[in-house]
Amino acid sequence: MRNKLLLVTACFLCFFTWNVNAQVTTASINGTVTDTNGETLIGATVVAVHTPSGAQYGTTTRNDGRFNLPNLKIGGPYEVSVSYIGYETRKNEGVYLSIGQKLGMDFIVAAEGMDLKEFVVSGAKDDIFDSERTGAATSIGSRELNVLPTISRSASDFTRLTPSADGNSFGGRNDQFNNFSLDGSIFNNPFGLDAATPGGQTDAQPVSLDAIEQIQVSLAPYDVTQAGFTGAAVNAVTKSGTNKFSGTVYGFGRNESLTGSKVSGNDIFVADLQQLQFGTSLGGAIIKDKIFFFVNYEQDNRTDLGSNFLANRGESGSNISRVLASDMEAVSAALNDRFGYETGAYENYEHQSNSRKALAKLDFNLSKNSSLTLTYNWLDASKDKPAHPSALGRRGPDATTLQFENSGYTINNIIHSGIAEWRLMLGNNMSNNLKVGYTAFRDSRTPRSGAFPVMNINKDGIRYIVAGHEPFSINNVLDQDVLQITNNFDIYAGDHTITAGFSLERFDFNNSFNLGVYDGGIVGGTFGPGFESVGAFLDSLNTGALDSYVDGAEATFEGNNENNSWALAETNVGQGALYIQDAWQMSDELTLTLGLRLD
Repeated sequence: MRNKLLLVTACFLCFFTWNVNAQVTTASINGTVTDTNGETLIGATVVAVHTPSGAQYGTTTRNDGRFNLPNLKIGGPYEVSVSYIGYETRKNEGVYLSIGQKLGMDFIVAAEGMDLKEFVVSGAKDDIFDSERTGAATSIGSRELNVLPTISRSASDFTRLTPSADGNSFGGRNDQFNNFSLDGSIFNNPFGLDAATPGGQTDAQPVSLDAIEQIQVSLAPYDVTQAGFTGAAVNAVTKSGTNKFSGTVYGFGRNESLTGSKVSGNDIFVADLQQLQFGTSLGGAIIKDKIFFFVNYEQDNRTDLGSNFLANRGESGSNISRVLASDMEAVSAALNDRFGYETGAYENYEHQSNSRKALAKLDFNLSKNSSLTLTYNWLDASKDKPAHPSALGRRGPDATTLQFENSGYTINNIIHSGIAEWRLMLGNNMSNNLKVGYTAFRDSRTPRSGAFPVMNINKDGIRYIVAGHEPFSINNVLDQDVLQITNNFDIYAGDHTITAGFSLERFDFNNSFNLGVYDGGIVGGTFGPGFESVGAFLDSLNTGALDSYVDGAEATFEGNNENNSWALAETNVGQGALYIQDAWQMSDELTLTLGLRLD
């Protein structure tokens, strides 16, 4: 009973962890080498050559005839060969590997001069039903990325191929419970604000599809080296250069003409839209078979109507608001006459969404037993947005409530990310994988309005017109810095693969949030009930009742800027994990994995 309790406890600690951890970026090949009599061959040389890059991975068989080739580049084709003194060399060509795959490959070799015929390679295991694979997972390779349709050109158009996926939700979990990684590095929005992935607040894709080699979605890998999710681990691995120079130039465009204009036979309003996405990539060898590069640049420019609704001028239609154009014009003119405040337009104005992204990657084949990869990723994205339509009361723009253009803001997402991965084979029974990464997230808002109170105006007890500053965008800044170190050390002992490792993460957050500091308790402000009517608002403005609030907003802005006294919350979090695991291949059809992890 005690032993059973210890086993259950170990399994619990293994599978119910929550810290963030780097994901796998490579694949492996393992198997045995025997002669035609079924005798294992000790010291046979096994070499896998990644044909496009000339990268070679070599090892020798151990006393039991087994071999392991870990830390292999994904993709292919590979040529895997076995040689042994006095025996003919055997090859297996056209081998392709996917992320995290552990491909079983057994060789039967014959003495020189003996005709082996069909007994060249046996036991190449199925990629789907494989005893080396644990848990539900979906791999999306370069073929799927190239031929399947996509509108947004985003990874989510392909991760939805996972049977349990619903958008970015997997297994019914909120997308904030996923773990996204790029080339094994943390690529979540670690603060957890709004979007689950970097650039999500601006609807930007942080990495171009043209730069991605493969994507893997794992729901239950049952591997102590992978953690940080209760939804799915979504891992994207980027392309690398090869000995052959290759590149792409591409562009995509669309407008409102490609949007349907009828629903159930009824005409609907189709807003103006202009979008142009273009980019280029280039990869090749700096030194043949030794050093390779891959670079990608992409830009996406989109223009939408800031509001699909028009003010009421006595007309009717699905996009006509109850708000009178005369009321909007009266409020705008009064604010301009009294304070020189520009409200901006209230209809037919445009919102811009722009993003630029780049990726640069260097691969070094240091030797047959060692390789190094350096990756840098950059994103600079922005998106114009209206004031939040529902937070702290309705703001529209919709059929009930209209807001002015300058009551909105621009959200900005800037990312700099770099990771180094060193892969090393030590003899024929040990290997090591070290990853060190750093990512800087810089999120901010640029309000369209100068320092000014919020002006909420009601009609019939319901929010009617919104003017003034967007309440959530007053010096709203979020800086995030993530440092990560992960090391996995593998020992191959007979039919056991023992993994020991650690991971360390450091998260630094600086968040400035100043909700409502420009209002000063004004009745129409962020937390006030709102002016009862347009007439009540105009009366307050014309009698000077609002002057002190406007002066107070300007003084707050100047004082905080001069003294750097904006509200600031600093959070620094460090976390680490130690783990050990034994993957015991009990037979060709069964692998038992036991692990223990401490976070």
